[in-house]
Amino acid sequence: MIRNILAVFVGLAAGMAVNMAIVMVNAYALFPMPEGTSMADTEAMKAYVATLPTAAFLVVIVAHLGQSFVGARVAARIGATRPMLLAMIIGSLTLVAGVINLIQLPGPIWMWIEAPLYLVVAHKAAVMEIRRRGGAGV
Repeated sequence: MIRNILAVFVGLAAGMAVNMAIVMVNAYALFPMPEGTSMADTEAMKAYVATLPTAAFLVVIVAHLGQSFVGARVAARIGATRPMLLAMIIGSLTLVAGVINLIQLPGPIWMWIEAPLYLVVAHKAAVMEIRRRGGAGV
């Protein structure tokens, strides 16, 4: 049980690292934020987000789905038992965080299509781990 709890925390950390790495590339290299804009300043971020092209939002979707997939895969792999449950915990927590993010920093309405995909990619990560284990650990 302790190993499974640790797996969730490590999975969350790994997923968040992937997300932040991609978001940083997006915000600092691909579509740079205006001088003096900080990710901690919600109002400045809202103004920045309003200026972004569609391609920037596609990169954000990749970052979010990457967070869910990598986090779920890591948790499922590290966990002692129940990889599907561990992966879906990560997917669910990512979903909650993603919805909060979509509410706080509104983007195009079509961005909401990504929310249920967090669970889809987490499920896929779990299936991959279950297959790696030879079908054990559902």
